[in-house]
Amino acid sequence: MAGAPRRVVVGVSGATGTALAVRTLQLLGAAGVERHLVVSPAARRTAAYEMPDASFDAEVVHNFRDIGASIASGSYPVDAMIVIPCSVKTLGAIAAGVSENLLVRAADVTLKERRRLVLCVRETPLHLGHLRAMVTATEIGAIIAPPMPAFYAAPESLDDVVDHIVARALSLIGVTVPGAPPWQGEPASVARRQSDAEIRSQGGTTR
Repeated sequence: MAGAPRRVVVGVSGATGTALAVRTLQLLGAAGVERHLVVSPAARRTAAYEMPDASFDAEVVHNFRDIGASIASGSYPVDAMIVIPCSVKTLGAIAAGVSENLLVRAADVTLKERRRLVLCVRETPLHLGHLRAMVTATEIGAIIAPPMPAFYAAPESLDDVVDHIVARALSLIGVTVPGAPPWQGEPASVARRQSDAEIRSQGGTTR
């Protein structure tokens, strides 16, 4: 993907993770990206439970049922799309190409135009049907990026966890989030201490 995106479609489906969607929109806005938003009815229901005061801010908010919207056509210039969170129902529809609503249609357009599509699938545990849908989506060009916490980042709050997950997901579409630098490897001193500890545990010496 060449250069930072200027226009991104954000899909929000009914899986748990309203905070992820809200933060994604905030960080895209801060990065100067034009945001086109599609929120499913199930996502709004989930949001009412998880974050009653949450607002989904975007330059353009599309009706979930409007399959005649601009983003339903490949001729409309869009750089990338991210679905966060992505329910397994939405995953399955995207994998099967069943464009019964604008969210799935926009994802299908993203794939057929060979643009970057990131699906932050939120479900656990996973049965074989879920896994097969992930494989199919990957085979047709999507990136599956489950919103998993990174404990090595030593988060001190839930906000830290959310920020890290969203920053990692956005990096997949070429958006760099200030304050979320990529992993640079362990400091040499830490690596040395771990190596010494391993040697001692095996009965050896470090000198």
